[in-house]
Amino acid sequence: MDILPPSDSEAALAQSARRVMPAGGFGNFAPEVILREGHGGRVWDVAGREYVDYLLGSGPMFLGHGHPEVLAAVQDQLPRGTTFFATNEHGIRLAEALVEALPCAEQVRFVSSGSEADMYALRVARAFRKRDRILKFEGGYHGMSDWGLMSLAPRQLANFPVAVPDSAGIPKSVRDEVLVAPFNDLETARSLIAEHHDELGAIILEPFQRLIPPAPGFLQGMRDLATEYGIPLIFDEVVTGFRFCYGGAQNYYGVTPDLCTLGKIVGGGFALAAIAGRADIMAHFDRGLVGDDGFLMQVGTLSGNPIAAVAGLATLEVLRRPGAYDGVFAMGRRMMDEMEGMLRRHGVPGLALGEPPLFDLVFTAEAPRDYRSMQRGDAAVQRHVNATLRAGGILKGESKYYLSTAHERRDEARTLEAFEAGLRSLPASRG
Repeated sequence: MDILPPSDSEAALAQSARRVMPAGGFGNFAPEVILREGHGGRVWDVAGREYVDYLLGSGPMFLGHGHPEVLAAVQDQLPRGTTFFATNEHGIRLAEALVEALPCAEQVRFVSSGSEADMYALRVARAFRKRDRILKFEGGYHGMSDWGLMSLAPRQLANFPVAVPDSAGIPKSVRDEVLVAPFNDLETARSLIAEHHDELGAIILEPFQRLIPPAPGFLQGMRDLATEYGIPLIFDEVVTGFRFCYGGAQNYYGVTPDLCTLGKIVGGGFALAAIAGRADIMAHFDRGLVGDDGFLMQVGTLSGNPIAAVAGLATLEVLRRPGAYDGVFAMGRRMMDEMEGMLRRHGVPGLALGEPPLFDLVFTAEAPRDYRSMQRGDAAVQRHVNATLRAGGILKGESKYYLSTAHERRDEARTLEAFEAGLRSLPASRG
């Protein structure tokens, strides 16, 4: 479908949005896209345009929109209460399921967003270690805290390990508390940790950074370094938790951190996230065990609320079943292979990067292994293809396809058709 001018109702909504919200939106996605509803692997905007949805709410809708078992669980709970602040049975059951599923998890603390989970994971690691500085990897996303927004997407590159703030309003002092290394570069990380180990309270990384898989041996090497120096290793699994397999990327890649953070899928489309890990570190959430000086205060109005908890439990129940991931992996592999074949046929440099449930095409001749090599892709080609996909009824973020178990062969076919249309319509003068 062609991108049509906004309908009268869309224009009125957009005008209202610009009046009452900065930049006319939520800050998450293109504000001109105003969605009305979603079912399965598709969404519709307020003008009735239908899209194959690879945005999936930025990832939580792994079972698709309106999965019947998730809806049934939520509808059963709604008349019984939506939130209590006090502990509830369903939150306890979800914590039990996470401890059973995740190799690192001995205990769980719930929060409401991935940003909160990352912030508290860093804080509890620092409380345990009694050190202030953290090591993170350039290009890694760890939420919206001051520490998380360091060297996520630096516009000006700095020499490692200097951190670059990604936002206004971050105190200058935070820069000195964060060391930055290149992802997949074990030797640079080893050197920095050896030099600064007595200052480090935590090492945090995405085991699968944005779209970049870990190089062979990198995660285990980081595990070994963290163990050698007694520094808590945190896997940020807000994106990867339960996406590649039951038990998260730590199970998929076979490396166990000391702590992990979770979000997106574990809330079944509702606001729920978690910190999970070793009991001796998680003990700092318990004043009775660590005393006033070691206690980490954490409260949240909606943390572990029963609506999100039952949605999460229903989602995990579906994903626990044999073969639950087979279809999404098969579709992802087909799409990656077909798209790479189209690139070759049209003479466009590029490759599919990621894992089958979460990937994109990067328009560069060599597979990126870190943030800086990722920047070598042809951004103009990426923008053109993404715009053509949108016009063809495909909704995705700037740099990833989130696949769901609800996507069908017809969604795949429509996506491939729109992708090839994007390649076919590239300006002849590119490059």
